[in-house]
Amino acid sequence: MASRRPISSGSPFEEEIGYSRAVVVDGWVFVSGTTGFDYTTMTISDDPAEQARQCLRNIEAALAEAGSSLADVVRVRYLVPDPADFERCKPVLREHFGGVRPAATMLSCGLADPRMRIEIEVTARIGSGG
Repeated sequence: MASRRPISSGSPFEEEIGYSRAVVVDGWVFVSGTTGFDYTTMTISDDPAEQARQCLRNIEAALAEAGSSLADVVRVRYLVPDPADFERCKPVLREHFGGVRPAATMLSCGLADPRMRIEIEVTARIGSGG
């Protein structure tokens, strides 16, 4: 039987909606779509690039709790309401994933809050990043 361990970021959204920031199953880490909210202050920047940085800080924290890191990411999905905002995020994403080069998809879609300019979801395999 597969082991399953949920990870919470402490975001009130997790309790409100009924999900986990991440779930660890048999060496895999599935990180939910993560936005640029700073969960300690519940604030979010207006700048898409800064939101991308905060998304990645939030994701890094979940991965670390799972015993993983961004180096282990094998799949990433970027969700953006305005594709023009993705251009501003690219340097931040390249900084974090340029050496990792996970399989990636960018989708343009509506997000739950109009302040959200990017949401990032990742899948990682613990220990795969060397």
